[in-house]
Amino acid sequence: MDGRYSRQTLFGPIGESGQERMASAKVTVIGCGALGTAIAETLVRAGIGELILVDRDYVELSNLQRQTLFTEADAADMLPKVIAAKKHLTEIRSGAAIRTYLVNADGSLMETLASESDLIMDATDNFETRLLINDAAHKHGIPWIHGACVRGSGTVYPFIPGRGACYRCLLPMMPATGATCDTAGIIPPAVSATAAIQCAEAMKWLTGNAAALRTKVHHFDLWEGTHLDIGVSRIRDPECATCGKSPAFPELGPRRAGDAAVLCGRDAVQILPGPERAVSPDIGEEIGRRLDPDARRTPYFTEFRAFGRRFVLFRDGRLLIHGARTADEGRTLYHRLFG
Repeated sequence: MDGRYSRQTLFGPIGESGQERMASAKVTVIGCGALGTAIAETLVRAGIGELILVDRDYVELSNLQRQTLFTEADAADMLPKVIAAKKHLTEIRSGAAIRTYLVNADGSLMETLASESDLIMDATDNFETRLLINDAAHKHGIPWIHGACVRGSGTVYPFIPGRGACYRCLLPMMPATGATCDTAGIIPPAVSATAAIQCAEAMKWLTGNAAALRTKVHHFDLWEGTHLDIGVSRIRDPECATCGKSPAFPELGPRRAGDAAVLCGRDAVQILPGPERAVSPDIGEEIGRRLDPDARRTPYFTEFRAFGRRFVLFRDGRLLIHGARTADEGRTLYHRLFG
């Protein structure tokens, strides 16, 4: 090892051997927004061997208040978050191995990533994706570190397959599940603190210090100056579809064509057409320019305005409809555009 990590290897629980273990580790980060950028930067600086970033969105000006890797130039160019993150992370550590996926995480992708990763970091903003991570991680026997934050508070817990309850079991009692950043706001210190605790748990696991991992759900509120640790060792559903005696891993099933989802904090609906219904970039650009002379196409998507809404059509056929409020409205607009 060179002197780059000398201050880290001086820390007894890590040492040279722990640093070597991190250098050979592969970590997947699901979500590249506020938590994801903070986690990714910390792990790259810490010397993680390979980082896999998964995110479906692009940078906008409103992200810059709390998403620390991005700049005004990224927002002006509407760069996909994974692309902008990789650019800045390799400026921090030029030799970092970083793989990116500009997609909506589905069961097939999560299974692939879980089968090849040492750890999954949760940087998402919705229960559905966390349940997907939970199923994939438990099916393939790898840990994942849950993190969530809103207002001035955060929650962190490491889920280790075979140790206690899984996320599906605990979901009804997890703190901070009644609000989102879109409805209640968030302050940057809550993001930083949540990501820092998640990364500390990740480093414990990756350096061979699993015995030091938290065994209780940790919840804190920086604004109120409070914190609590919630014991969950006895909360496990023996009939759980993920960690019970006959697991079915229901979230890993095939995605339905035409799925629509309202995106947290985006005032937008995402449409996920099936492969046979995906609109090609060329057709998307043709339709977009027919409806909007100012339509633009980038290497990643086509953007245009129509019907009083802003549409962003990605290369994989995903469509974001800004200004749509419900999934049904999104589906109606999709069919109005593409039949």
